[in-house]
Amino acid sequence: MEWRVIGLEAHDAKTNMGIDEAVLEAVRDGHSLPTIRFYTWKPSAVSIGRFQSMRDEVNVDKCEELGIDRIRRITGGGAVYHDEHGEVTYSIIGKEGLFSNGIRESYAEVCGWIIAGLATIGISAAFSPINDITVNGKKISGNAQTRRDGVLLQHGTILYDLDVKRMFSVLNVSKEKISDKMIKNVEERVTRVLDYVDVTQDGLYEALMRGFVKGKNFSFGKLEGREEKRASELAARVYGSDEWNFSR
Repeated sequence: MEWRVIGLEAHDAKTNMGIDEAVLEAVRDGHSLPTIRFYTWKPSAVSIGRFQSMRDEVNVDKCEELGIDRIRRITGGGAVYHDEHGEVTYSIIGKEGLFSNGIRESYAEVCGWIIAGLATIGISAAFSPINDITVNGKKISGNAQTRRDGVLLQHGTILYDLDVKRMFSVLNVSKEKISDKMIKNVEERVTRVLDYVDVTQDGLYEALMRGFVKGKNFSFGKLEGREEKRASELAARVYGSDEWNFSR
């Protein structure tokens, strides 16, 4: 099986989510190869899980003040702050038959590619079921998955850097709770690539790329015209709409 790899790109939140869904549809319809893509969020963004409430999870006013996007994903999971300079995000999209059976098993398989990539820059990571990756017991990557019409979509983030105070300012955490103790608690549970190795954000991407393509027949590509058109439609009509983002 040949894979299409789309190298690191920066998009706003609605475009990133529009691309993911447009590629899912194209793979489902047999128009596109199974796809691995890497991206960052420009501007920074907060994404919430499919079944969460935007107003419950996100300080919308603070996001608007700081120019931070907010978006609802089609995958489950919790609210995530995506810093433009603080992470690398990936998406993997392919027919379900390409992956291990079972949710836990498929998470373990794809997360294994992340672990392999981190190993190339000297970081020893481990899979922490059901959908996290840890280093020395601290979370460095969170991942989310959905399956639709026989196609699996998994996307996730790998923390390169982390501004805990900024993260708390855009997630709905009371000011009383944003204490030095709470920040220290997060820093004790979460880690980042820069805690272990001096590498650029692009260097992290290149390491992840090596892990994802190892043992695969692949070629670098880009979105097809129909995918670009559909992604733009989804970004405008769905992911850019309050009807979707504030649907709960």
